[in-house]
Amino acid sequence: MAVRGLVKTFGATQVLHGVTFQVARGEIVAILGPNGAGKTTTLKTIAGLLRPTAGQVWVAGRPHTHPEARRALALVPEVPAVYELLTTWEHLEFIARAFALDGWQPEAEALLRRYHLWEKRDALAATLSKGQRQKLLICGALLHQPEVFLFDEPLVGLDPAAQRDLKDALRALRDQGAAILVSTHMLETAERLCDRALVLHRGRVIAEGGLDALRAQFRLAGDASLEDIFLEATGEGLEGG
Repeated sequence: MAVRGLVKTFGATQVLHGVTFQVARGEIVAILGPNGAGKTTTLKTIAGLLRPTAGQVWVAGRPHTHPEARRALALVPEVPAVYELLTTWEHLEFIARAFALDGWQPEAEALLRRYHLWEKRDALAATLSKGQRQKLLICGALLHQPEVFLFDEPLVGLDPAAQRDLKDALRALRDQGAAILVSTHMLETAERLCDRALVLHRGRVIAEGGLDALRAQFRLAGDASLEDIFLEATGEGLEGG
């Protein structure tokens, strides 16, 4: 996935100012920033939920508006949106029909078993916890085999066990070759989980790279944490949004 010169305005307010970065296959990249930095706007624009004012977004080698690019991308929002009157299994059936998938049932069962939802296959989505709903969205995304995943604050509101399961799921997706972009304000988790980080501040990318590269950029000690780097880069606290 590649983002080039992304600009987004809402009326007279410019939220994104020429944002440029890329996420390679088999890589998890954290997108960090203070409240209002433009993280969620960036994710929604990449996913096609918002139209960019200027700039380009490429997914799987195609413009992000191309049908094949849309098929190759999955967004897991901070608040998992599910159809509460459908069962877990019916959700996957709905997705399979939407993408015209043939012979999807064995893969759907395997996914539900992998993410500990098989026993919930006949349960209405309304009865699932937030962590289970997120896992259901992941199962639905994997069913059509996307190449790019976008996660917006995926760990917020999850208990420790659910957080661990989701982090394991992200690592597994990376190992399978997916490109993953994660918006988070949990810096310690980002430091352990992600291969690189980019810092957004007032709609601009002000830092990008692996931990060692970021330490060098800001002339920090070799044991400086991602939190140290973030505070040095922005001079602000970190909040969701």
